[in-house]
Amino acid sequence: MHGLERGRATPESRGLRHRIAALDRAAVQRVARVNSPALDRVMPALSQLANHGKLWIGLAACLQATGNQRAGRAARRGLASLAVASATANIIGKGLASRERPDADVPAARRLPHAPWTSSFPSGHAASAAAFATGAAMEMPELAAGAFALALAVGASRVVTGVHYPSDVLAGFAIGTAAAASTLLWWPRRPAS
Repeated sequence: MHGLERGRATPESRGLRHRIAALDRAAVQRVARVNSPALDRVMPALSQLANHGKLWIGLAACLQATGNQRAGRAARRGLASLAVASATANIIGKGLASRERPDADVPAARRLPHAPWTSSFPSGHAASAAAFATGAAMEMPELAAGAFALALAVGASRVVTGVHYPSDVLAGFAIGTAAAASTLLWWPRRPAS
């Protein structure tokens, strides 16, 4: 099933889904045709580093190790946000959506293996990336530029390596950002001193 959702859809929503799917396929095909040894080396490594939140857990450990209270709070809020986003994207989102992974002819050096039985929509990697970056930046705004740049690179790596469509990544970013914002409901941000 190539749709982004199960169940009945209106003609308008089917038309929008078809337009998004066509744009997604065109973008993936275009990226797959890019000949770049740098992309071939960097993007698969970055994508694999972000598997199971390893990249973000490592960054949280580094923040915590500084001994700075704000950095520690940024690490903890980032990880809490990641946990919420990961569960939302991988359990709820992928459970509600049924979308096949891209089948673009991505160069072999760049292509990552993926679980064919899981839905492509939404991207769990993108959700985790946006969640950690947003959560950490909420506590320590000076982390925002670097954290968001790294999160965007992780999201891009999922398209470049052929395991997600751009709309999967955008949906993951939205889930991650919302997950980080939701932590404010049960964990108020400490005012800057």
